[in-house]
Amino acid sequence: MTVTEHIVDGIEYLERSGKGGPVLVLLHGIGSNAGSFRTLLPELPADWRVIAWNAPGYGNSTPLAAEWPLAFDYAGALHRMLTALKLERVLLAGHSLGTLIGAAYAAAHRDRVARLLLASPALGHGMARGVLSPAARARIDDLERLGGSAFAAARAARLVHLPDAHPELVARVEIAMGQVKSPGYGAAARMLASGRLIDDARRLFVPTDVIVGAEDLVTPPDGAERVYEALRPEARGSLTIVPEAGHALYQQAPAGFAAALEALQETAR
Repeated sequence: MTVTEHIVDGIEYLERSGKGGPVLVLLHGIGSNAGSFRTLLPELPADWRVIAWNAPGYGNSTPLAAEWPLAFDYAGALHRMLTALKLERVLLAGHSLGTLIGAAYAAAHRDRVARLLLASPALGHGMARGVLSPAARARIDDLERLGGSAFAAARAARLVHLPDAHPELVARVEIAMGQVKSPGYGAAARMLASGRLIDDARRLFVPTDVIVGAEDLVTPPDGAERVYEALRPEARGSLTIVPEAGHALYQQAPAGFAAALEALQETAR
């Protein structure tokens, strides 16, 4: 399996080539990056072309110009990337913060998304633009106070179900989280503060599925259920709760996550 790195229109992304299958675009969460999807790739069909982006301000992607971006601003960057790659229709999967971006993109460009997967959905804090929620403020302050490595060490275990039993997984999560930096992380935290995924879900016409780990402490299953119920009946796909999995869902249960992704292709036909 060959994974290559590219930059287009200021966005860095990883790509695993494939011929004959759909194009799957993966959007990571606030404390992660494109590389965290590497463990998922071997579980996906070999004919799929898979693209995992580094959101603006992550990796070598150019930060957004707006100091207080909304999910719509990230969706705009995603649209520019997909347009530059001449991708007219994709399967789209967002994890955690990536669900806010994925929903914003699918609402604005429903003709470009065959089907959407919202994984471990972050509901957002519902604050007005320019107002930080206490949780978002704590994220920004902790990163500035601790630095990336200590920040990650303090948070990584909470993303994994039974972390003491999965030290290698905790270590992978910690490595990715330790790579977050300013201004990208701060902008993402401000977007999270203003996010309103329940409202966005009501605006979706694209067929949409929801998946969450049963033991997710960061975005618990009750939040995923609220998102699922908010979807229009004609857009409501499946709700999957994966047993024995925490917030780092596609790393802790890659086979179950891949099965949900494969269902996207089947039901989008």
